[in-house]
Amino acid sequence: MTGTGARWLAGALIMACLLLAGPSASNSVYMVEPLPAGAPKEAVPNRVMTWNICNPCKDSGRNGGRAAEIAAYAPQVIGLQEACVGDVERIRDYLRYRYGLVYHVEYGSVLSSWSRCGGVPWAPGGFGQAILSAAPMTDPVKAEYPRGGSEDRGYMAVTTLVDGLRVRVFNTHLAERRQESFRAEQTAVLAKEVARYDRTIVLGDFNARPYASELAVMWNMARDADPECGPSGTGTCEPTTDWRSKFDYIFLRGFDPLEQRVHLTPWSDHDLVQADLSGR
Repeated sequence: MTGTGARWLAGALIMACLLLAGPSASNSVYMVEPLPAGAPKEAVPNRVMTWNICNPCKDSGRNGGRAAEIAAYAPQVIGLQEACVGDVERIRDYLRYRYGLVYHVEYGSVLSSWSRCGGVPWAPGGFGQAILSAAPMTDPVKAEYPRGGSEDRGYMAVTTLVDGLRVRVFNTHLAERRQESFRAEQTAVLAKEVARYDRTIVLGDFNARPYASELAVMWNMARDADPECGPSGTGTCEPTTDWRSKFDYIFLRGFDPLEQRVHLTPWSDHDLVQADLSGR
């Protein structure tokens, strides 16, 4: 075979692999992002984060950039929504081998989707939630809501350590913005599970503003890590999305918020929400 023929064959094979793997295959082309000065060298024990990483989204394959965003704050626990299993694997590898941050991972996939997550036609990639934790996780639970709305939705839960204390961590993604009745059913299911534990952290994209009626059941049993934010609509709730609404929450039971920050990011239509906590 001539050199030209060999190059043509190699190119054809690469394209075939990309087509077979689907949209997440572009994640193999990473750009390593430098961390800001003073970024933590290891996971911060009392820090948690929630982030809807957006799928599909423009540049949604740039998991190197996503990993750099996470590494800049190095939380103990991270809840991701709209997460493909393959994407999370790549993010975790970047965190470990590029930034020296080692995380355990549990998945809460609620559907298999080739169009979102690639894979092969007979085994498409899993799509849903994921939790990464610097400490080991036990007793993982994955559940789908009885009615997801326009797309399957669910929650996951694990037991791990935050601020040196054992805590039940939940991660969820509720039905889309104009599906209030579905979200009301979903929060009822979630709140019943959360109420079983005295010390919990609930991370997620609730697709609802703080004063929405479907969130009342959560406010009745927990507080948000943003101390200025509450259900009355009179407080100042920092927005967490590109359309400048607060949809992303860190609900707390048995923890007090020390500081919450919302970080704008080019890698998603949701901002990255980080909170430092004190256990009690």
